[in-house]
Amino acid sequence: MEVVRVILCVLSVFVALVPDRFVVVVAFSQSLDSDFTFTLPAGRKECFYQSMKKDASLEIEYQVLDGAGLDVDFYISSPSGQVLFSDYHKSDGVHTVETEDGDYMFCFDNTFSSVSEKLIFFELILDNMETDEDPDDWKEYVHGTDMLDMKLEDIMDTINNVKSRLGKSVQIQTVLRAFEARDRNLQESNFDRVNLWSVVNLIVMMCVSALQVYLVRSLFEDKRKIRT
Repeated sequence: MEVVRVILCVLSVFVALVPDRFVVVVAFSQSLDSDFTFTLPAGRKECFYQSMKKDASLEIEYQVLDGAGLDVDFYISSPSGQVLFSDYHKSDGVHTVETEDGDYMFCFDNTFSSVSEKLIFFELILDNMETDEDPDDWKEYVHGTDMLDMKLEDIMDTINNVKSRLGKSVQIQTVLRAFEARDRNLQESNFDRVNLWSVVNLIVMMCVSALQVYLVRSLFEDKRKIRT
């Protein structure tokens, strides 16, 4: 009988923990983020759309990774067509919008440049995108929680805290990678320019040296004809 009681206790604890694991997955889906890198040709404008819910939060961060001037025009508009934020000839920017129901449009404009294309990175962070499900419904399926030494609410708070910190770490690492890519492209561009002008200066110096040698030799040449 003692063995049966021990087995029943273990099973009750397992049943109490299984629904909690499913709830963790649902809670994690409330905050979403994504990033995208694309090439914006010269003289072109590219727009993107994001569907949002009321009382949610939309944060967008962008950087120009490569291209002459490292700048681009940017603006974001509400579902009603009102321009909320606009940047002109900026290399990077961060904007946060408290949203309403509808599709938000954000555009990158490179029409002011007729020669250089731009490599652009941007990241979207969507907060408070709750689903229609009640997050407390999982409590109906939990039984025997009084047998645990810690409360399931404490476990949920701890896991959500760890999840939010990990998400923030991933976001920071993504931004740092974008900064690194932009700096690398800038250094490679400067390296190519230094090499080009070094070769040009070398050629000019060689031409000037050859011209000086020719002029000095011409000064000492005796062009008088000797009659015999």
